[in-house]
Amino acid sequence: MKRYLPVFAVAAALVFGLTAYAHHSIGATYDGNKEIKLTGKIVEFDFRNPHAFVHVEAPDAKGVVQRWAVEWGGASSLGGQGVTRTSLKAGDEVVITGNPARGLDNGVHRVKMNTLLRPRDGFGWGTKKGEVVD
Repeated sequence: MKRYLPVFAVAAALVFGLTAYAHHSIGATYDGNKEIKLTGKIVEFDFRNPHAFVHVEAPDAKGVVQRWAVEWGGASSLGGQGVTRTSLKAGDEVVITGNPARGLDNGVHRVKMNTLLRPRDGFGWGTKKGEVVD
């Protein structure tokens, strides 16, 4: 059994190394110095790991409605913060603030979620209770 220990150690290092390599850098993907606000309707909510996504139809800076992919935390993390797979549904009106993807000027419609507010009932994430996203 002891002679297989180095083999297991190498295999574990390869598996965990590949997982870490596959994960992208938030700073390389999104511009932390800029924040945009999206007001629109949810098209799809992907509640999954390693990152959940909210897909929203909302106007861009020129007023043209686009489908935005808004990257959020993972399902396991969000679940601990009170967000479930049924928290958001297609058709929900939302206001989202977030950091735009680098390359937004080149037609990339992707954002890292900072705050989310559903005005209909006040459901929010990333905001303090009662705080309004403007």
